[in-house]
Amino acid sequence: MFDQWRARVRRASWDGTVGPPRSSNAASSFHLSWLAPPGEWSAVEATLEVLVAPSVPALSFWALQASFVDRGRASGAGHLGLQWHPQHPGSTAVNWGGYDEAGRELEGSAASLPSALANPNTRDLAWTAGTAYRLAIRRAEGDLAAAPGPPPGFTAWRGEVTDLAADQTVVVRDLWARGTSLAAPVVWSEVFAGCDDPTAVVRWSDLAVVDPGGQTRTVDQVRVNYQAVSDGGCATTDVEVDEVGIRQTTGVVRITPSGAVVRVGQTERS
Repeated sequence: MFDQWRARVRRASWDGTVGPPRSSNAASSFHLSWLAPPGEWSAVEATLEVLVAPSVPALSFWALQASFVDRGRASGAGHLGLQWHPQHPGSTAVNWGGYDEAGRELEGSAASLPSALANPNTRDLAWTAGTAYRLAIRRAEGDLAAAPGPPPGFTAWRGEVTDLAADQTVVVRDLWARGTSLAAPVVWSEVFAGCDDPTAVVRWSDLAVVDPGGQTRTVDQVRVNYQAVSDGGCATTDVEVDEVGIRQTTGVVRITPSGAVVRVGQTERS
C-alpha cells in the first residue's frame, strides 16, 4: 500500500517534460482513432513514413491496429507496424502481434522473416527513414507456405508491409483470431525514449478500410488521444497535419489538444 501511495505521489510531482515516461510499461503512447464510416471490414490499410528516425537506443513502435469482431462482438485486437529496436540489425524491425479478449497473446503461422531475438511477433526488417510503407491487415487468402492454417473457429489475418518506392511487399505472417471482421481502426506511436530526448517524427496518410465486397473507402479524419501525464505519459508529444497526412512528433511543445478531430488540411476542436 505504501509503495502504491509513493508511486502516485511521484507521478503527481512530475510534469511529463523531462526524463523517461513513468507509465506502467515505461512508454509514452499517443493514438489517432479513425472516424471511419460505420461497419465491419475485411481489411484496413495505412501508409507510414518515418520522417525523422529516433537517435537514442530506446524502442519506438508505430502501428496500425484493428479489433477482431464477430457479428459485433469483440475478440481482441492486432497491431502491425515498424519498430526502432536497438536489439535488431540496424535497429529496424517489424511487429505483427495481438491479444484476445482475455489479454492472452495470439498465436499464428511461422513468420517469413528472421528475428534477432527469436520473437514470433517481432522480426528483422530493414526499413529506411523517408520511405513510405503501406501497412495492411487483411483476411488471409490461403495459408502461408509450409505453415498450418488456423485452428477451427479462428480466422487467419495477414500482416503485410509494402515498400512503395520499391513496389515490394513482405508478408510478415498470419495471426489467428476468432473474429471474422475488423473494426475500430487506429494508428499509434508507443515511445520508450525520454520525454526530453531528440525529436522523432512519423507521418500517417492514405488511411483506408475495405468492405467485404472489396470496396475501399478512405478515412480522412481521426481523433487525437495522448496518454495522460498523470498516467506516466510525456507532455512533449504532438500531432499536426501537412499536405500529405498527419504527423506524430516527440520531443516538442504540444499544440494540438487531446480530443481534437484532425484531418488533412485543418484541425477542429471537438
